Amino acid sequence: MRSVLYFLVVALSTASSGMARDIFVSNTRGDDAATGEGQLAGSGGVGPVRSIARALRLAGHGDRIVLEKTDEPYRESISLVGGRHSGDPGHPFAIVGNGAILDGSAPVPPDAWEHHRDAVYRFRPSHAGHQQLFLDGRPAPRARTENQAAAPGELKEGEWCLHDGYVYFCVAPGKLPRDYALSFTRQTVGITLAHVRDVAIGDLTVQGFQLDGINAANDARAIWLVRVVSRGNGRSGVTVGGASVVNLEDSLIGDNGQAQLLTLPWSETHVIKTELLGKTAPAWEDRGGKVIVDGKEVKGGLEKVAP
Repeated sequence: MRSVLYFLVVALSTASSGMARDIFVSNTRGDDAATGEGQLAGSGGVGPVRSIARALRLAGHGDRIVLEKTDEPYRESISLVGGRHSGDPGHPFAIVGNGAILDGSAPVPPDAWEHHRDAVYRFRPSHAGHQQLFLDGRPAPRARTENQAAAPGELKEGEWCLHDGYVYFCVAPGKLPRDYALSFTRQTVGITLAHVRDVAIGDLTVQGFQLDGINAANDARAIWLVRVVSRGNGRSGVTVGGASVVNLEDSLIGDNGQAQLLTLPWSETHVIKTELLGKTAPAWEDRGGKVIVDGKEVKGGLEKVAP
């Protein structure tokens, strides 16, 4: 098995090889009418594009999408599909995050809240099968509530829970929900991979999506997720299914709603030097497939995985 060194040397090297090219993205300086060639704007439309989605439309087999890390998250949902978003053994199609954040959340409208009782308020998001609440751009502390309970349990100041389609949040004395920077998961999946081969994604945080941060949905083979953080997503940080083969290395997956890693039948997942935090939900929910943790096959799910 190749290691993180392979990814760093091949996918994150400073120059592409052969006919492949680098496509640069900046969500503060870029322009989707630009060519994506070059990190700085120049004549003839040369310069970074503004969105990852535009870069993927420009990209071809074996290319690299190179993100600029800015103070603003990339607020979009993207899909890698088919041969044009694939690479070759030894030369993967790559998304190089450089520490950027891909964020699917949106602010809770102040007028969406209604008073429930005492210091607890609630609102009903449009999609509540899975949900997360963010405070100041990070997952807020979550209190677990039994699904069959008639009402949500007691909440401490700053805690939230999901119950019967509502998000509940407990404020401090004298405050209202509008006094907090609260956001919720609006977009469905951060990165979807389908029918692709030899793809490397690294140095990227994926957060705030209603279902999954990263979903290898169907026939995604030789996928490398390296130095990835996937947090605060409604269902899972990473889902692997549909005959996909994913390598998750040197990464941190936590604060997701149902599982940090969710595997489905016919999939194969290699977890290498990666921490799956079982604080908000099990580290791994086993619905099928094969899982190898640091070289050892395991079965049945795990509450915590630490390198």
